[in-house]
Amino acid sequence: MFKTKNMKVLLTLSSCFFCFLSYSQTANDLLGKWKLVKETKAGISSVPKDTYQVFADGGKFTGINGKKSRSGKWKLSEDGKKLHVSISIVSIDFEVLQFSEGKRVVSSPQTGLLEYIKVDE
Repeated sequence: MFKTKNMKVLLTLSSCFFCFLSYSQTANDLLGKWKLVKETKAGISSVPKDTYQVFADGGKFTGINGKKSRSGKWKLSEDGKKLHVSISIVSIDFEVLQFSEGKRVVSSPQTGLLEYIKVDE
C-alpha cells in the first residue's frame, strides 16, 4: 500500500511538472509580429495606432510606428520573465507580466505598461 501511494503522488507531481513546462513561454513563442493595443503610463491609458514589434530568429528586432521602422536586437531571459530590447544606443529591459500564445504584457520604468496581441504578418 505504501508503494502504491508513493507512486500515485510521484505520478501526480510529474504530471503537474509537465503541465507547467508546457505552459511556460520560450523565445520561439515570441517570434513573429506583435501589435501594441494599449499603453498605460502614469495612470493614463492610450490606444496607439499602427505600432508593432517584430521578433525574428537570431535576436533580430524591428520596431514599427506608422511608416517608420527601426532595427535592433532582442533577448528573452531563460525564465521568460525579462525581455531586453536594444535599438541603436537605446536599451530597455522589460518585465514580462503576461505571455501567452496570443497576448503579451510588459512593463518598464521608461515605457510604462504595454499590451500586445500577436498578429499575422
